[in-house]
Amino acid sequence: MTSAYSDLGLELMVTGENAGQWGDKTNANLNLIEQITGGYLEVSIAGGIQTTPLDVDDGGLTGKAQNRIIKLTGAITGNQTVTLPVLMENFYIIQNATTGAYTVELKAVSGSGATVTWATTDKGWKILYADGVATNTGVYDTGFSTTTGDVTLTGTQTLTNKTLTAPKIGTSILDTNGNELFLLTATASAVNEITLANAAASNAPAISATGNDTNIDLNLTPKGIGRTTFNGQGKIQSVAEKVTTEATAATGTVNYDVLTQAVWNFTTNASANWTLNIRGDGSNTLNSIMDTGESITVAHIVSQGGTAYYNSAVQIDGSAVTPEWQGGAAPDAGNASSLDTYTYTIIKTAGATFTVLAAQTQFA
Repeated sequence: MTSAYSDLGLELMVTGENAGQWGDKTNANLNLIEQITGGYLEVSIAGGIQTTPLDVDDGGLTGKAQNRIIKLTGAITGNQTVTLPVLMENFYIIQNATTGAYTVELKAVSGSGATVTWATTDKGWKILYADGVATNTGVYDTGFSTTTGDVTLTGTQTLTNKTLTAPKIGTSILDTNGNELFLLTATASAVNEITLANAAASNAPAISATGNDTNIDLNLTPKGIGRTTFNGQGKIQSVAEKVTTEATAATGTVNYDVLTQAVWNFTTNASANWTLNIRGDGSNTLNSIMDTGESITVAHIVSQGGTAYYNSAVQIDGSAVTPEWQGGAAPDAGNASSLDTYTYTIIKTAGATFTVLAAQTQFA
């Protein structure tokens, strides 16, 4: 009786057959088993639209489907089909290592069973299972892939509905285009952090400073002379303004830099009437940091001795302006032995055009 063969090509010898050949044939079977379980083969599928069979050679080691790991290679110029025999149950580790933006489909040689397809840009590995079902053998992707399945150290995958518990993120989070969205700076031995909280209906989401310390500030820092913009209505429970205190006497032309402080406190008695020039700072004009339709308010505290002096002229970016003074008249003197506080609300009405509302108040 002639020997039969398994679906993977192993020779199934019949009792009483192949006298004196069992050793050779058993060794051949063992070699084939070794190849089926761990063999590696590169198969070129180069060319245009075509079908390439992965076959089984009964009793031999030459069948392409009789290897565990298969690498598909070559420059393809059309969509490719690669086939496996029907009735053969096995699993494979296969890479689409071709070049060319075309699909590669793996299916049974006949029937209408399930198939697996590498997309035009998918050049990764897949672990695949052929179920060996008669007539309609199906080929299935187990989901372990270097491009679309398992997360790998070097692969690019999209995670959906996954929970990450305390992940460690390097220096940035990118958007869907690969551009920087958030930059992260690590601080050694950090104990304070930001907590983001969502909210139920009729409640507001929150950005909070949290951590081990009892009192923690929250810093929002724009770049350069950029500003922090809060769109919509605002509600402030309390606010602190920056005050610069200097042992300076008001005299001559005094440059008020609104990018440096909101309140400027001179603790040395004024020594002459002075001109106040309001600007952004030494490098930026007030005009450049304000948009039309915006206002800014600053205060200047001037110490006065027995002989008092006053702010006799106002400039913006070095150009004279005539303020609208509280009470309808500009001051013509200071207040001796007092703190004179000048407040200026500057409204930008057009490019380099301002309305200034000013007031002088005595504190003694």
